Amino acid sequence: MIEKAVPEARGPADRAPADRTASRTVAVWDLPLRLWHWAFAASILAAWFTPTVYDRLHRIVGYTVLGLLVFRLVWGFWGGRYSRFRMVGVRLLVAPRYLWNLRRGITGRYIGLNPAGTMMLVALLLAVAVSAITGAMSVTVTFFGLWWVEDTHHYSSDAVIVLVVLHVLGVLLMGLLQRENLIRAMITGRKRIRHHL
Repeated sequence: MIEKAVPEARGPADRAPADRTASRTVAVWDLPLRLWHWAFAASILAAWFTPTVYDRLHRIVGYTVLGLLVFRLVWGFWGGRYSRFRMVGVRLLVAPRYLWNLRRGITGRYIGLNPAGTMMLVALLLAVAVSAITGAMSVTVTFFGLWWVEDTHHYSSDAVIVLVVLHVLGVLLMGLLQRENLIRAMITGRKRIRHHL
């Protein structure tokens, strides 16, 4: 499925038509979203490697993750076009069919998140929210030492890491299938318009 209404592309006007098509890009990920993405990734990794050994740092990172989650929820309603959650429900509905079509290399063309990426976004946000909230609960007087809080925090944290690995593999796979550097797109905020080079 191809998204409509792509904003005007950027590219030197003096190039040949084929070359101009190859270099046409469009702004997709706004700066606040890109900063959030990399801060979120760094915080999750820091949280994974700091429990018990660097307990104080682990707590600070955990509260940082909670703050980043709140920001993402707010930005999902007031951010740039491709940062908003307006298409999440539709993309989740078509995600099973999209994943089924990936077996044959059919990726479609989405300027923003494709259905698989949307599904990963929702899964990651939910898993991280459960992990961060139960982590914060576990250091309170009321919930300290409760087995179900500790177990939920532990298992949801493991789930987050599994999802992160799947996310990275998915980005690499889609980059190969669509011949596009999606990691660079999350750094620059720009993606190619065309399906091909």
